[in-house]
Amino acid sequence: MSAYLMLLAPSANHVYAAETATLAAAELAVTSPDLGAAVERRVAGVDYLAFEADDLDPRKIAAQSSVLALFGSEPAADVPTTSPSEVLLRPIELPRSDVLDDDLVTIPKYRGKTNELFTRLLLHVTLSQVTTRRGTAAAGRDAPTGHDQTRRQFDVLDPLAGRGTTLLTAWTAGHNAYGVELDTSAFEQFAGFLKTYLRRKRLKHTAEVTTVRRDGRMMGQRLDATARPGEQTRGHRAVPDAPQLAMTMFTGDTRDAAVLFGKRKFDAIVTDAPYGVVHGATDARRAPRENGKRGSAGHPTGHRPGGDRDRSPATLLADAIPVWAGQLRAGGALGLSWNTYGLSREDLAAICTDAGLEVRDDGPWLQFAHRVDSSIKRDLMVAVKPARLVS
Repeated sequence: MSAYLMLLAPSANHVYAAETATLAAAELAVTSPDLGAAVERRVAGVDYLAFEADDLDPRKIAAQSSVLALFGSEPAADVPTTSPSEVLLRPIELPRSDVLDDDLVTIPKYRGKTNELFTRLLLHVTLSQVTTRRGTAAAGRDAPTGHDQTRRQFDVLDPLAGRGTTLLTAWTAGHNAYGVELDTSAFEQFAGFLKTYLRRKRLKHTAEVTTVRRDGRMMGQRLDATARPGEQTRGHRAVPDAPQLAMTMFTGDTRDAAVLFGKRKFDAIVTDAPYGVVHGATDARRAPRENGKRGSAGHPTGHRPGGDRDRSPATLLADAIPVWAGQLRAGGALGLSWNTYGLSREDLAAICTDAGLEVRDDGPWLQFAHRVDSSIKRDLMVAVKPARLVS
């Protein structure tokens, strides 16, 4: 087997940076189980993730959330093998995995934003479990299902979209993105940013916000957008084989996601659940509920004047996950990150199982938990809708 060293991208978040190697090793084990176990290794004062492989596919490494560069490694010929830190590094070119520039995700700055690298990780590990038949090759040809999704385009829903970090991450990776967000202000800020970005990047695109009406009454707003990164413009260099991207986002309650999207099904549902202590709602759903993440750390708790009931994030997930499960295509996957201090892994797994999903709950799947701050220990869970079920 050949030996490799993967250089990890730096993170501006010092807490996440301390966990990057552990999370990257778990991500690699989940998405590329054919590789040897990855371990941290320091060479000349620089930390790498070391692993071995018989037949390495650079596309799989390029899709890793934290990869910065990849090297083949071998002991230096003139150095004793007892000095493992002395190695020769052979740079390996990684193909471009993104169809849009990463500044689509990194430009927006606001309190409570989910770490961009973690969002990419959550999306990647979730899509690695998708076996739907609807994924299409970027170049229009059939592509295999299962772990190798590097050339497939998926329909990804974030039913707690916030200001769109997951939606933008999905677009960057070449997937269609769909969302639901109750906070009208967050929706409007996201729509405004996306329109401005597409215009300044001179991408071929469409973007329009319309009013949703039913029975003559205003029900909310809807954003519809497309982008065509594969088309050349005077200010944009075409990305070879990049697919056309579609996006739809509604304002509304996540428990109404199936009503908002009707019969549309999705290959994956990827979301970062609220981290707060309480999550407000009313029986009539007239008092808006914030999708704030942290609560005690200064983010919205979700309680609004006029609400007659508070909901914990655990209750919200118990209500919402059965709805989301019904929106998955057969073979689709739900990827969810949450604060384990508010809901145990066992209880969340039980909610997913009761909704008819099969939880990935062993081996490297148990290695993603990490501390965000004193009140938040974040973990992720992926659960799959069995392919034998009719979507």
